[in-house]
Amino acid sequence: MGGADPMANPAQSATRPTAARLDPLDLYGVRSLFGEEERMVQESVARLVDERVLPVIQKHFEEHTFPRELVGELAALGLLGSSLEGYGCAGLNAVSYGLICQELERGDSGIRSFVSVQSSLCMYPIHTYGSEAQKQAYLPRMATGELIGCFGLTEPHGGSDPANMKTHAKRRGGDWVLNGAKMWITNSPIADLAVVWAKAEDGIRGFIVERGTRGFVTPEIERKFSLRASCTGAIFLEDVVVPEANMLPGVVGLKGPLSCLTQARYGITWGVIGAAQACLKQVLDYTQDRVLFGRPLAANQAIQIRLADMARRITTAQLLSLQLGRLKDQGIMVPSQVSLAKWNNCRMALDVARDARDILGGAGISAEYVPIRHALNLESVITYEGTETIHQLTVGRELTGINAF
Repeated sequence: MGGADPMANPAQSATRPTAARLDPLDLYGVRSLFGEEERMVQESVARLVDERVLPVIQKHFEEHTFPRELVGELAALGLLGSSLEGYGCAGLNAVSYGLICQELERGDSGIRSFVSVQSSLCMYPIHTYGSEAQKQAYLPRMATGELIGCFGLTEPHGGSDPANMKTHAKRRGGDWVLNGAKMWITNSPIADLAVVWAKAEDGIRGFIVERGTRGFVTPEIERKFSLRASCTGAIFLEDVVVPEANMLPGVVGLKGPLSCLTQARYGITWGVIGAAQACLKQVLDYTQDRVLFGRPLAANQAIQIRLADMARRITTAQLLSLQLGRLKDQGIMVPSQVSLAKWNNCRMALDVARDARDILGGAGISAEYVPIRHALNLESVITYEGTETIHQLTVGRELTGINAF
Protein backbone atom coordinates (compact mmCIF):
# COMPACT_ATOMS: atom_id res chain seq x y z
CA MET A 1 0.00 0.00 0.00
CA GLY A 2 1.39 3.41 -0.95
CA GLY A 3 2.13 6.35 1.35
CA ALA A 4 4.57 7.09 4.13
CA ASP A 5 5.41 4.35 6.60
CA PRO A 6 3.76 5.37 9.88
CA MET A 7 6.46 3.45 11.75
CA ALA A 8 9.34 5.26 10.07
CA ASN A 9 12.00 6.64 12.37
CA PRO A 10 11.11 10.31 13.01
CA ALA A 11 14.83 11.07 13.25
CA GLN A 12 15.03 10.48 9.49
CA SER A 13 13.01 13.66 8.96
CA ALA A 14 16.13 15.61 9.89
CA THR A 15 17.59 14.67 6.49
CA ARG A 16 14.52 15.65 4.46
CA PRO A 17 13.81 19.09 3.00
CA THR A 18 11.64 21.04 5.43
CA ALA A 19 9.83 24.33 5.57
CA ALA A 20 11.32 27.27 7.46
CA ARG A 21 12.25 26.36 11.00
CA LEU A 22 9.64 27.09 13.63
CA ASP A 23 10.15 29.90 16.13
CA PRO A 24 11.43 28.09 19.27
CA LEU A 25 9.49 30.54 21.44
CA ASP A 26 6.26 30.25 19.44
CA LEU A 27 5.98 26.71 18.11
CA TYR A 28 2.31 27.02 17.18
CA GLY A 29 2.65 30.39 15.46
CA VAL A 30 0.37 32.07 17.98
CA ARG A 31 1.62 35.45 16.80
CA SER A 32 -0.01 34.81 13.43
CA LEU A 33 -3.39 34.86 15.22
CA PHE A 34 -2.93 38.46 16.37
CA GLY A 35 -4.44 41.38 14.53
CA GLU A 36 -2.30 44.15 13.05
CA GLU A 37 -2.77 46.47 16.03
CA GLU A 38 -1.99 43.66 18.45
CA ARG A 39 1.26 42.87 16.65
CA MET A 40 2.22 46.56 16.59
CA VAL A 41 1.63 46.81 20.33
CA GLN A 42 3.76 43.74 21.00
CA GLU A 43 6.58 45.01 18.80
CA SER A 44 6.66 48.47 20.36
CA VAL A 45 6.72 47.10 23.91
CA ALA A 46 9.33 44.50 22.96
CA ARG A 47 11.59 47.31 21.68
CA LEU A 48 11.15 49.22 24.91
CA VAL A 49 12.06 46.14 26.93
CA ASP A 50 15.10 45.35 24.78
CA GLU A 51 16.42 48.90 24.67
CA ARG A 52 15.48 50.35 28.06
CA VAL A 53 14.57 47.60 30.53
CA LEU A 54 17.05 44.79 29.92
CA PRO A 55 20.16 47.01 30.08
CA VAL A 56 19.30 48.22 33.61
CA ILE A 57 17.12 45.61 35.27
CA GLN A 58 19.87 43.37 36.64
CA LYS A 59 21.42 46.31 38.48
CA HIS A 60 18.08 47.40 39.90
CA PHE A 61 17.31 43.84 41.00
CA GLU A 62 20.68 43.51 42.73
CA GLU A 63 20.36 46.90 44.43
CA HIS A 64 16.70 46.40 45.40
CA THR A 65 15.55 49.53 43.56
CA PHE A 66 12.65 50.28 41.26
CA PRO A 67 13.62 51.91 37.93
CA ARG A 68 11.33 54.88 38.35
CA GLU A 69 12.98 56.60 35.40
CA LEU A 70 11.07 54.16 33.15
CA VAL A 71 7.61 55.35 34.25
CA GLY A 72 7.52 58.21 31.76
CA GLU A 73 8.52 55.91 28.92
CA LEU A 74 5.86 53.37 29.87
CA ALA A 75 3.30 56.17 29.90
CA ALA A 76 4.51 57.60 26.58
CA LEU A 77 3.71 54.28 24.89
CA GLY A 78 0.20 54.35 26.34
CA LEU A 79 0.81 51.36 28.63
CA LEU A 80 -0.83 52.85 31.74
CA GLY A 81 -4.55 52.14 31.73
CA SER A 82 -4.12 50.86 28.18
CA SER A 83 -7.42 48.95 28.06
CA LEU A 84 -9.55 51.81 29.39
CA GLU A 85 -11.55 54.17 27.17
CA GLY A 86 -11.24 57.94 27.38
CA TYR A 87 -9.46 60.15 29.91
CA GLY A 88 -6.19 59.95 28.00
CA CYS A 89 -6.15 56.14 27.94
CA ALA A 90 -5.33 54.10 24.84
CA GLY A 91 -8.52 51.98 24.69
CA LEU A 92 -6.71 48.84 23.51
CA ASN A 93 -8.35 45.43 23.50
CA ALA A 94 -7.70 42.71 26.06
CA VAL A 95 -5.28 40.74 23.89
CA SER A 96 -3.16 43.86 23.38
CA TYR A 97 -3.06 44.40 27.14
CA GLY A 98 -2.01 40.79 27.57
CA LEU A 99 0.83 41.22 25.09
CA ILE A 100 1.95 44.34 26.95
CA CYS A 101 2.17 42.25 30.12
CA GLN A 102 3.98 39.42 28.32
CA GLU A 103 6.69 41.67 26.93
CA LEU A 104 7.13 43.64 30.14
CA GLU A 105 7.53 40.48 32.21
CA ARG A 106 10.03 39.17 29.69
CA GLY A 107 12.03 42.03 31.09
CA ASP A 108 11.09 41.59 34.74
CA SER A 109 8.02 40.77 36.82
CA GLY A 110 8.54 43.99 38.76
CA ILE A 111 7.99 46.14 35.68
CA ARG A 112 4.85 44.24 34.73
CA SER A 113 3.65 44.47 38.34
CA PHE A 114 3.97 48.24 38.28
CA VAL A 115 1.87 48.50 35.13
CA SER A 116 -0.65 45.92 36.40
CA VAL A 117 -1.21 47.80 39.65
CA GLN A 118 -1.45 51.20 38.00
CA SER A 119 -3.79 49.96 35.26
CA SER A 120 -5.90 47.10 36.62
CA LEU A 121 -5.98 47.76 40.34
CA CYS A 122 -6.06 51.56 40.51
CA MET A 123 -7.21 53.11 37.24
CA TYR A 124 -9.76 50.35 36.55
CA PRO A 125 -11.79 50.83 39.77
CA ILE A 126 -11.79 54.61 39.37
CA HIS A 127 -12.90 54.22 35.74
CA THR A 128 -15.51 51.56 36.55
CA TYR A 129 -16.84 52.63 39.96
CA GLY A 130 -15.75 56.25 40.32
CA SER A 131 -17.72 59.44 39.89
CA GLU A 132 -17.18 61.58 36.81
CA ALA A 133 -15.34 64.10 38.97
CA GLN A 134 -13.01 61.36 40.23
CA LYS A 135 -12.34 60.12 36.71
CA GLN A 136 -11.51 63.61 35.49
CA ALA A 137 -9.34 64.37 38.49
CA TYR A 138 -7.20 61.24 38.52
CA LEU A 139 -7.26 59.16 35.32
CA PRO A 140 -5.57 61.57 32.87
CA ARG A 141 -2.69 62.18 35.27
CA MET A 142 -2.39 58.47 36.03
CA ALA A 143 -2.26 57.69 32.30
CA THR A 144 0.73 60.04 31.93
CA GLY A 145 2.46 58.66 35.02
CA GLU A 146 2.19 61.99 36.82
CA LEU A 147 0.24 60.21 39.54
CA ILE A 148 1.19 56.72 40.73
CA GLY A 149 -1.37 54.54 42.47
CA CYS A 150 -1.45 51.51 44.74
CA PHE A 151 -4.19 49.07 45.76
CA GLY A 152 -4.91 48.45 49.42
CA LEU A 153 -6.71 45.14 49.95
CA THR A 154 -4.37 42.49 51.45
CA GLU A 155 -4.06 42.70 55.22
CA PRO A 156 -1.34 41.43 57.58
CA HIS A 157 -3.45 38.66 59.12
CA GLY A 158 -4.18 36.90 55.82
CA GLY A 159 -4.53 37.86 52.19
CA SER A 160 -6.56 34.89 50.94
CA ASP A 161 -9.67 35.80 52.95
CA PRO A 162 -10.55 39.39 52.03
CA ALA A 163 -14.01 39.05 53.57
CA ASN A 164 -12.28 38.92 56.97
CA MET A 165 -11.19 42.51 56.50
CA LYS A 166 -10.24 44.45 59.65
CA THR A 167 -9.74 47.87 58.06
CA HIS A 168 -12.90 49.89 58.67
CA ALA A 169 -14.44 53.17 57.62
CA LYS A 170 -16.90 55.15 59.75
CA ARG A 171 -18.89 58.21 58.79
CA ARG A 172 -18.17 61.44 60.60
CA GLY A 173 -20.28 64.26 59.31
CA GLY A 174 -19.54 64.64 55.60
CA ASP A 175 -16.32 62.63 55.85
CA TRP A 176 -15.12 59.09 56.41
CA VAL A 177 -12.56 58.05 59.02
CA LEU A 178 -10.38 55.04 58.07
CA ASN A 179 -8.40 52.83 60.44
CA GLY A 180 -6.47 49.67 59.65
CA ALA A 181 -3.45 48.22 57.92
CA LYS A 182 -2.63 46.73 54.52
CA MET A 183 0.43 44.62 53.69
CA TRP A 184 2.44 43.56 50.62
CA ILE A 185 1.26 46.56 48.60
CA THR A 186 3.07 47.10 45.30
CA ASN A 187 3.96 50.77 44.69
CA SER A 188 2.77 51.97 48.10
CA PRO A 189 6.05 53.71 49.11
CA ILE A 190 6.07 55.76 45.88
CA ALA A 191 2.31 56.11 45.36
CA ASP A 192 0.58 59.47 45.14
CA LEU A 193 -2.73 57.84 45.93
CA ALA A 194 -4.10 54.56 47.21
CA VAL A 195 -7.38 52.83 46.39
CA VAL A 196 -8.13 51.45 49.85
CA TRP A 197 -10.89 48.96 50.60
CA ALA A 198 -12.50 49.12 54.03
CA LYS A 199 -15.55 47.81 55.85
CA ALA A 200 -18.35 50.32 56.29
CA GLU A 201 -21.81 49.88 57.79
CA ASP A 202 -23.34 49.01 54.43
CA GLY A 203 -20.49 46.75 53.28
CA ILE A 204 -17.00 47.01 51.81
CA ARG A 205 -16.30 50.36 50.21
CA GLY A 206 -13.44 51.76 48.14
CA PHE A 207 -11.74 55.05 48.98
CA ILE A 208 -9.16 57.17 47.18
CA VAL A 209 -6.61 58.23 49.79
CA GLU A 210 -4.12 60.85 48.67
CA ARG A 211 -0.49 61.12 49.73
CA GLY A 212 -0.10 63.72 52.44
CA THR A 213 -3.35 62.86 54.20
CA ARG A 214 -2.75 62.91 57.95
CA GLY A 215 -2.41 59.41 59.46
CA PHE A 216 -1.64 57.77 56.09
CA VAL A 217 1.84 56.22 55.98
CA THR A 218 3.40 53.73 53.54
CA PRO A 219 6.68 52.24 54.80
CA GLU A 220 8.72 50.12 52.40
CA ILE A 221 9.25 46.41 53.02
CA GLU A 222 12.97 45.67 53.07
CA ARG A 223 15.06 42.51 52.60
CA LYS A 224 12.92 40.92 49.90
CA PHE A 225 14.52 38.19 47.82
CA SER A 226 11.78 38.35 45.18
CA LEU A 227 10.50 41.27 43.10
CA ARG A 228 13.54 43.23 44.16
CA ALA A 229 13.10 45.66 41.25
CA SER A 230 9.57 46.38 42.44
CA CYS A 231 8.65 48.79 45.22
CA THR A 232 6.65 46.95 47.90
CA GLY A 233 5.35 48.34 51.16
CA ALA A 234 2.58 48.52 53.71
CA ILE A 235 -0.23 50.98 54.30
CA PHE A 236 -1.08 52.13 57.81
CA LEU A 237 -4.23 54.15 58.39
CA GLU A 238 -4.70 55.88 61.73
CA ASP A 239 -7.79 58.08 61.92
CA VAL A 240 -7.37 59.00 58.26
CA VAL A 241 -10.06 61.49 57.24
CA VAL A 242 -11.28 61.04 53.67
CA PRO A 243 -13.97 63.31 52.18
CA GLU A 244 -17.16 61.81 50.83
CA ALA A 245 -16.03 62.93 47.37
CA ASN A 246 -13.19 60.39 47.55
CA MET A 247 -15.40 57.35 48.12
CA LEU A 248 -16.02 55.25 45.00
CA PRO A 249 -19.82 55.50 44.66
CA GLY A 250 -20.39 52.77 42.09
CA VAL A 251 -19.90 49.58 44.10
CA VAL A 252 -20.56 48.07 47.53
CA GLY A 253 -19.19 44.74 48.73
CA LEU A 254 -16.40 42.38 47.69
CA LYS A 255 -17.44 42.64 44.06
CA GLY A 256 -15.42 45.85 43.88
CA PRO A 257 -11.96 44.61 44.86
CA LEU A 258 -12.47 41.13 43.40
CA SER A 259 -13.38 42.55 39.99
CA CYS A 260 -10.12 44.52 40.07
CA LEU A 261 -8.20 41.34 40.89
CA THR A 262 -9.83 39.59 37.94
CA GLN A 263 -8.42 42.28 35.64
CA ALA A 264 -4.95 42.01 37.15
CA ARG A 265 -4.95 38.20 37.17
CA TYR A 266 -5.82 38.21 33.49
CA GLY A 267 -2.68 40.24 32.78
CA ILE A 268 -0.59 37.92 34.90
CA THR A 269 -1.60 34.91 32.79
CA TRP A 270 0.13 36.61 29.86
CA GLY A 271 2.98 38.16 31.80
CA VAL A 272 4.46 34.93 33.09
CA ILE A 273 4.68 33.60 29.53
CA GLY A 274 7.23 36.32 28.85
CA ALA A 275 9.31 35.30 31.86
CA ALA A 276 9.27 31.67 30.72
CA GLN A 277 10.22 32.63 27.17
CA ALA A 278 13.18 34.62 28.46
CA CYS A 279 14.39 31.58 30.40
CA LEU A 280 13.96 29.19 27.48
CA LYS A 281 15.73 31.58 25.11
CA GLN A 282 18.73 31.76 27.42
CA VAL A 283 19.10 28.00 27.90
CA LEU A 284 18.66 27.40 24.16
CA ASP A 285 21.61 29.70 23.51
CA TYR A 286 23.62 28.30 26.42
CA THR A 287 23.19 24.65 25.50
CA GLN A 288 24.26 25.32 21.91
CA ASP A 289 27.47 27.03 23.06
CA ARG A 290 28.34 24.87 26.07
CA VAL A 291 30.50 21.90 25.02
CA LEU A 292 30.74 18.90 27.34
CA PHE A 293 32.28 15.52 26.52
CA GLY A 294 33.11 16.68 23.01
CA ARG A 295 29.68 17.88 21.88
CA PRO A 296 27.23 20.74 22.57
CA LEU A 297 25.06 20.28 25.62
CA ALA A 298 22.08 20.65 23.27
CA ALA A 299 23.02 17.32 21.63
CA ASN A 300 22.29 15.50 24.88
CA GLN A 301 18.98 13.60 24.81
CA ALA A 302 18.12 14.50 28.40
CA ILE A 303 18.62 18.20 27.66
CA GLN A 304 16.49 18.05 24.51
CA ILE A 305 13.68 16.37 26.42
CA ARG A 306 13.78 19.10 29.06
CA LEU A 307 13.85 21.86 26.44
CA ALA A 308 10.94 20.23 24.61
CA ASP A 309 8.97 20.07 27.83
CA MET A 310 9.55 23.80 28.40
CA ALA A 311 8.32 24.54 24.88
CA ARG A 312 5.25 22.33 25.41
CA ARG A 313 4.33 24.15 28.59
CA ILE A 314 4.88 27.60 27.07
CA THR A 315 2.83 26.73 23.97
CA THR A 316 -0.06 25.49 26.12
CA ALA A 317 0.03 28.70 28.16
CA GLN A 318 0.09 30.87 25.02
CA LEU A 319 -3.02 29.23 23.63
CA LEU A 320 -4.76 29.37 27.00
CA SER A 321 -4.17 33.11 27.41
CA LEU A 322 -5.05 33.92 23.82
CA GLN A 323 -8.43 32.18 24.11
CA LEU A 324 -8.97 33.86 27.48
CA GLY A 325 -8.26 37.22 25.85
CA ARG A 326 -10.70 36.55 23.05
CA LEU A 327 -13.37 35.62 25.63
CA LYS A 328 -12.62 38.84 27.50
CA ASP A 329 -12.89 40.92 24.36
CA GLN A 330 -16.28 39.30 23.66
CA GLY A 331 -17.40 40.21 27.19
CA ILE A 332 -18.04 36.60 28.20
CA MET A 333 -14.95 35.80 30.30
CA VAL A 334 -15.73 34.62 33.84
CA PRO A 335 -13.43 34.67 36.90
CA SER A 336 -13.02 30.89 37.12
CA GLN A 337 -11.57 30.90 33.59
CA VAL A 338 -9.01 33.45 34.75
CA SER A 339 -8.24 31.26 37.76
CA LEU A 340 -7.53 28.27 35.52
CA ALA A 341 -5.09 30.29 33.40
CA LYS A 342 -3.43 31.99 36.36
CA TRP A 343 -2.91 28.62 38.06
CA ASN A 344 -1.64 26.86 34.94
CA ASN A 345 0.56 29.63 33.58
CA CYS A 346 2.21 30.66 36.85
CA ARG A 347 3.04 27.03 37.64
CA MET A 348 4.36 26.62 34.10
CA ALA A 349 6.59 29.68 34.30
CA LEU A 350 7.98 28.83 37.73
CA ASP A 351 8.78 25.26 36.65
CA VAL A 352 10.43 26.50 33.45
CA ALA A 353 12.52 29.06 35.33
CA ARG A 354 13.66 26.51 37.91
CA ASP A 355 14.57 23.93 35.28
CA ALA A 356 16.38 26.53 33.19
CA ARG A 357 18.34 27.53 36.26
CA ASP A 358 19.32 23.90 36.79
CA ILE A 359 20.40 23.38 33.18
CA LEU A 360 22.74 26.34 33.52
CA GLY A 361 24.56 24.50 36.31
CA GLY A 362 26.69 26.69 38.54
CA ALA A 363 26.16 29.64 36.21
CA GLY A 364 22.46 29.40 36.98
CA ILE A 365 22.81 31.08 40.37
CA SER A 366 24.44 34.15 38.83
CA ALA A 367 22.36 37.24 38.06
CA GLU A 368 24.30 37.41 34.80
CA TYR A 369 21.77 34.83 33.62
CA VAL A 370 18.04 35.58 33.79
CA PRO A 371 16.49 32.32 35.11
CA ILE A 372 17.42 32.85 38.77
CA ARG A 373 15.94 36.36 38.73
CA HIS A 374 12.77 35.18 37.04
CA ALA A 375 12.51 32.15 39.34
CA LEU A 376 12.78 34.35 42.43
CA ASN A 377 10.21 36.79 41.05
CA LEU A 378 7.80 34.04 40.11
CA GLU A 379 7.80 32.76 43.69
CA SER A 380 5.84 35.95 44.41
CA VAL A 381 3.76 35.96 41.24
CA ILE A 382 2.44 32.45 41.91
CA THR A 383 1.38 33.65 45.37
CA TYR A 384 -0.07 37.11 44.88
CA GLU A 385 -3.43 37.87 43.25
CA GLY A 386 -4.64 34.53 44.65
CA THR A 387 -2.40 31.64 45.61
CA GLU A 388 -2.25 28.50 43.49
CA THR A 389 -4.51 26.72 46.01
CA ILE A 390 -7.11 29.50 45.87
CA HIS A 391 -7.32 29.19 42.09
CA GLN A 392 -7.47 25.39 42.24
CA LEU A 393 -10.40 25.62 44.63
CA THR A 394 -12.07 28.23 42.45
CA VAL A 395 -11.96 25.83 39.51
CA GLY A 396 -13.10 23.00 41.77
CA ARG A 397 -16.10 25.05 42.87
CA GLU A 398 -16.94 25.73 39.22
CA LEU A 399 -16.83 21.99 38.46
CA THR A 400 -18.82 20.78 41.46
CA GLY A 401 -20.96 23.71 42.53
CA ILE A 402 -19.64 23.22 46.08
CA ASN A 403 -17.64 25.87 47.91
CA ALA A 404 -14.71 24.13 49.64
CA PHE A 405 -12.95 27.27 50.91
